[in-house]
Amino acid sequence: MQQSGVTYLETIYLLSCQKERVRAIDVANALGYSKPSVSRAMGKLKAEGMLAETGNLDLVLSKEGLKKAKQLVEREELIAQFLMMTADVDEQTAQADAGALAYHVSDKTFRGIKQFIKQVEEMN
Repeated sequence: MQQSGVTYLETIYLLSCQKERVRAIDVANALGYSKPSVSRAMGKLKAEGMLAETGNLDLVLSKEGLKKAKQLVEREELIAQFLMMTADVDEQTAQADAGALAYHVSDKTFRGIKQFIKQVEEMN
């Protein structure tokens, strides 16, 4: 999945945590993108099996899409936490950097970050 698809997937997930119904216009407004751009991206996500067919205009993550979105959000949150702990950066900077890094960090490195955080938290 391309990084733009990741952004859309995360946005749909986060909006669905806040709202009962998510539509393409909600995603467009959240990201500041045009509705046609979002509609094209939703077609790609559907083709990849990340969106469920609902028969209406609602955007609903498929089981696979939900799993992937939760993993992506967890990666960003833990990487941001790691950056704040180790690089002495503020939360806003850490979150922005984590968004960029999460897509590029290998699973092995992410497991190491996760383990590091767990060890530090157990010491406190």
